[in-house]
Amino acid sequence: METMTTPVQPDELDRGLMEALMIDGRAAFSKIAEVLEVSDQTVVRRYRRLRTSGLLRVIGLPLGNRVGLFESWLRVQCAPDAALSVAGALARRPDISWVKLGSGGTEINCLTKARTRQDRDGLLLDKLPRTRRVTGVSAHTILRVYYGGPSGWCGLDVLRPDQVEALGQATARPPVVHGQEQERYALDEAEQAMLAVLAQDGRAGYPELARASGLSESTARRRLDRLRELRALYFDLELVPSALGFDAEATLLLTAAPARLAEAGAALAGHPEVPFAAAVTGTANLMAAVVCRDTDALYTYLTERIGAVPGIRHVEVIPTLRNIKRAGMLVEGGRLVDPPPAP
Repeated sequence: METMTTPVQPDELDRGLMEALMIDGRAAFSKIAEVLEVSDQTVVRRYRRLRTSGLLRVIGLPLGNRVGLFESWLRVQCAPDAALSVAGALARRPDISWVKLGSGGTEINCLTKARTRQDRDGLLLDKLPRTRRVTGVSAHTILRVYYGGPSGWCGLDVLRPDQVEALGQATARPPVVHGQEQERYALDEAEQAMLAVLAQDGRAGYPELARASGLSESTARRRLDRLRELRALYFDLELVPSALGFDAEATLLLTAAPARLAEAGAALAGHPEVPFAAAVTGTANLMAAVVCRDTDALYTYLTERIGAVPGIRHVEVIPTLRNIKRAGMLVEGGRLVDPPPAP
């Protein structure tokens, strides 16, 4: 796990602010202050301190299946002396997120979000196989997301139900099924330019979005509101779990009986330990990211929570040794940092 290099230790108010931003990453600081029962200045000061310390970042991301991205989860096997360099190279690619090092330091797990089928195939069939010291690659297409993205993560559980409701979201944690009913939405150039800014700072102001897109501020505001209404865009709070006392992360590959796959996925979506769960192709048909306080809590989760999920026949646990990238942010020394500009 990452080792923190900053003395900032989030307190109860910081955690409340984080949970508020998970509910709505662009909520006005005045609204958050009202909900947390503190002054506007206090919320602004706390946010700036946490962001400057690299402990959190609000980012705006397109909903992959909604805008036609080709999403796959990759397992990349490397020689032990090459895994870090290969993981670093993958993390610098704008079409790859969630780069993790696991399995004794010889396996890289990452999520690809290619804009075209050709881009995806070029990475899988050309670039990775020719990468020196890569010994194997397996790709698993994301078929259905049960939890993740706009659903956020409920691991903090600091706010009272009335505070959560005041921020505009019910306390229930229903599974989110991406792209099940809506048709794909084609982003235009102006919207893509706005997304490029929001991928670095989800709270970027409308003047900045207008400059990047060539739109007026009022038009940029309307476009952003429309993208959110259409569920083509969502705001995610990236943070460092170890700074909050969550020191055990793992990826689970689970095999469920096909007739019970949807039921098992919905069950995983109801677990607060799970920030992401999806149906995938391959010998295992479910994958989940898990965040626990320690290895003992991870053991309890596996034996008591996973053991009770209907239809699960096999589980593979891949402990996360190091996070290299979380969504759009690189992780260096336990801090979230901006990735280099896309070429």
